[in-house]
Amino acid sequence: MRYFKLFTLLIITFVSFSCTPNYLVVTSPDEKLAVEVSTNDDGKAWYSVTWAGEPIIKKSYLGFEFKDQPSLDSNFKIVGELRNTMNETWKQPWGENKKVKDHHNQLRIQLQEKDGLQRRLDVVFRVFDNGVGFRYEFPEQENLKEFVIMNEKTQFQLSDNHEAWWIWADYDTYEKLYNHTDVDSATWVATPVTFKTKENYYVSLHEAALTDYAGMTLKLDDQQRYTYESVLVPWANGDKVRTSAPSVTPWRTIQVGRAASDLVNSNMIINLNEPNKIEDTSWIKPMQYLGIWWEFHIGTKEWKEGPRQGATTESAKKYIDFAANHNIGGVVVEGWNSGWDKWGEKDAFDHITPAKGYDLDEVAKYANDKNVALIMHNETGGDIPSYEKYMDQAFNLYEELGINALKTGYAGGIFPRGEHHHGQYMVNHYRRVVEKAAKHKIMLDAHEPIKPTGIRRTWPNMMTREGVRGMEWNGWSDGNPPNHTLILPFTRMLGGPIDYTPGIFDVQYENSPNRVAWNTTAEIMDEARVHTTLVKQMALSIILYSPLQMASDLVENYEKHLDAFKFLESSTADWDESIMVSGEIGEYAITARRAGEEWFIGAATDETGRAVSINLDFLESNKLYKATIYTDAPGATYLMKPKKYEIIEKNVTSEEAMLIQMNSGGGQAIHLQLLQ
Repeated sequence: MRYFKLFTLLIITFVSFSCTPNYLVVTSPDEKLAVEVSTNDDGKAWYSVTWAGEPIIKKSYLGFEFKDQPSLDSNFKIVGELRNTMNETWKQPWGENKKVKDHHNQLRIQLQEKDGLQRRLDVVFRVFDNGVGFRYEFPEQENLKEFVIMNEKTQFQLSDNHEAWWIWADYDTYEKLYNHTDVDSATWVATPVTFKTKENYYVSLHEAALTDYAGMTLKLDDQQRYTYESVLVPWANGDKVRTSAPSVTPWRTIQVGRAASDLVNSNMIINLNEPNKIEDTSWIKPMQYLGIWWEFHIGTKEWKEGPRQGATTESAKKYIDFAANHNIGGVVVEGWNSGWDKWGEKDAFDHITPAKGYDLDEVAKYANDKNVALIMHNETGGDIPSYEKYMDQAFNLYEELGINALKTGYAGGIFPRGEHHHGQYMVNHYRRVVEKAAKHKIMLDAHEPIKPTGIRRTWPNMMTREGVRGMEWNGWSDGNPPNHTLILPFTRMLGGPIDYTPGIFDVQYENSPNRVAWNTTAEIMDEARVHTTLVKQMALSIILYSPLQMASDLVENYEKHLDAFKFLESSTADWDESIMVSGEIGEYAITARRAGEEWFIGAATDETGRAVSINLDFLESNKLYKATIYTDAPGATYLMKPKKYEIIEKNVTSEEAMLIQMNSGGGQAIHLQLLQ
């Protein structure tokens, strides 16, 4: 990422050890958010957060338990403080917003044990107008060198029994439907987790810059109401984090907003990550893509070689031709390689040898000649030693073939057995893949990943990831209810881009009658469908942000609705500016994104039909725009006539409001083009 500073202010103040007070406060630049930090009579360090005087996080304690040495959670005194203020705007090579403002006040608290080992621990707070991030830093010191964290005792004491949107904590998957309950029922959660207070504030807890550390879950304290304490994902032997001083933890984050959309429009998570480490980013290019993928999930094709094989040279060329003719940047081909018949076995894949009937060299050349990116697929089956053994050879091959995008998969349990997808072992593996891919100029889309925490700033080739109950679940289960994709922007997507893979037009699989159950019963397979209208699928391509954005249906289904596909053909995955205009968690979302002088709006609702009026003041003033509106036909809902739609054109300006009508389980997709 190149930096351009519109305005930078850096003020550093150091207070000597001898005069440091025991109670410190740092506020946001607008002075509405305040963080208080102190120690109690036992020397336990605590913090609290208020917003315009209202408690957001009440007194919450900090510290660690170690393996084979005393805990570092009490007997502290504050021995120093360091403050600074940052105000700058930086530019990223891709993102929801190309320009990102970073304005925060920072306070570093320096703690030291009063006696005994006299170990030191710093806690760094960064306070933005829309949230707080804090992390621990272990300075280099004589009495703390190599150590193992057994328990991070970070607390988040909420002020009341808020509404909560959450999924159960799990050490291996985030592919779950969200619960909407009160805090008392949300006993052990994954992050991001989002709350709404009785005062109609919104709060979300997560983490940023997860590096060489275990993923964090949050568990309610049995003794203290509304208080979450961090629970780290363990190694196979029970260790949580193996590290040494000097080192830092990820940032623990608290986002706040007056409206639910404020959480979505925040850049705090990415701002808490380190600057870009890739000097030349010219090869990193967002794109929409198609793929040989959906046919596997709805049971019309198979990944493995044989008569129902999906990945063939002929089928790949068909997708490439459609992409080239309709302004779609790439094509992913799953099942291209041999080994799928050995699924679940050790060393099943080498990620190099093509399947019979698939000529990798021919397909790669064909895609290159058509100016379409061929996206490789590496399913590891969770076999980490095997994947790392073949990774160099595979990446060399892809680079030689001119392939610079890769989708990885980690379905199933992890080898070595006992390790978890979200533990330090896998966090470090995922990072090795990112760094090695960068050396070969390969962009990544990770499935079954560690959650996003803003690492895309530091490694912008880490484009997108799954980590969600995505579209595939609609192919072979009871599916995702209409509100699911309207919870995601306010929860999972707060961490970063989401490869949900929207874009299904044949939502009831009417064009795919010969489906075979492959991981469920025939009865469930027969009932499976996508619980939206066709138009909502188009809208989700705007609402659910991904710089590698899939149009996931079969090309023959798009060919039946080319007038509707025109929206996706005209769209992009490379945005200059993005705004969630309006939304409520699990109810509806309306998002506008700009590419150059064109705007695209995605609007979607749950099972409740609704009309929402939005201001168009994000458009350029004194200009006329043509709005092409793709909308559900009258009477079309996700249950009745879900593929019926209308296309309406009218002219609009920034001075007017637009009434967006969304039928049950449906929405609108709008393309705004400048006329003058």
